[in-house]
Amino acid sequence: MGTNEANMDPNLHVEMKDLVNSVDSVNFRREPYPPIEPYSSGFLKVSEIHSLYWEQNGNPDGHPVLFLHGGPGGGTSSGNRRFFDPEFYRIILFDQRGAGKSTPRASLEENTTWDLVNDIEKLRKHLGIEEWQVFGGSWGSTLSLAYTQSHVEHVTGVVLRGIFLLRKKELDWFYEGGLAAIYPDAWESFRDFIPEEERGNFITAYNKRLNSSDAELQNKAAKIWTALEMATSYLLPNEDSLKRGEDDGFSLAFARIENHYFKHKGFFPTDSFLLDNIDKIRHIPTTIVQVRL
Repeated sequence: MGTNEANMDPNLHVEMKDLVNSVDSVNFRREPYPPIEPYSSGFLKVSEIHSLYWEQNGNPDGHPVLFLHGGPGGGTSSGNRRFFDPEFYRIILFDQRGAGKSTPRASLEENTTWDLVNDIEKLRKHLGIEEWQVFGGSWGSTLSLAYTQSHVEHVTGVVLRGIFLLRKKELDWFYEGGLAAIYPDAWESFRDFIPEEERGNFITAYNKRLNSSDAELQNKAAKIWTALEMATSYLLPNEDSLKRGEDDGFSLAFARIENHYFKHKGFFPTDSFLLDNIDKIRHIPTTIVQVRL
């Protein structure tokens, strides 16, 4: 909700202007850090089915920070390492179940939010880390909150970008027509793939096709599902994102896993589960970044 400056408390107005001026005077870094390569990497077997790819970057003796990728199903990329100062941070990335380099790719078996929360703890112990900062955007912010609320004692701080709480109203806006007002072309391609009689619930309709025994139909549905997100994740078209979505392997994993989580409402017991448990983490230093990209 916007603020009407004419009705604003004069003292508050002065305080806000002072805050803006102080922020503008700080020399923030506006570009990612230079590209780096991992100093160690490997696979961690977390169940009879799943093995997760992980890597460490930056300073081996630095402050540990865990990057949680989006999707679900998006996997990590080399660019994710560049959010962090490599001289200060020990930067840990991993691909969640079924995503990226983790195996088996695109698998939905034993793949829930709480499996991922347990995986994060297994990775923390495997790497010999007592405490770490948690950083996540979009679905990564959802998982960051779920993990932090479950393991408060091991989190030194949280950075959340593009908050997503996986509530029904968020899913409905994106997948049931609200998005059409901003990205009508992308929405029409997504909508038109589904017969009119099944358009009452697009998540369910796509779930049927993404789990079809017809590989051609499955792949086509995956490409269209992924294309919608790749086209709408940025205010302006991002060619790297669009190109990534055209990859058959990426789109299948991304679409199947994301749809699986959304169909099951994130595997949370209630729609407002993360907000209902926010008091558990109020004391943890947290930064929230919510902007248009």
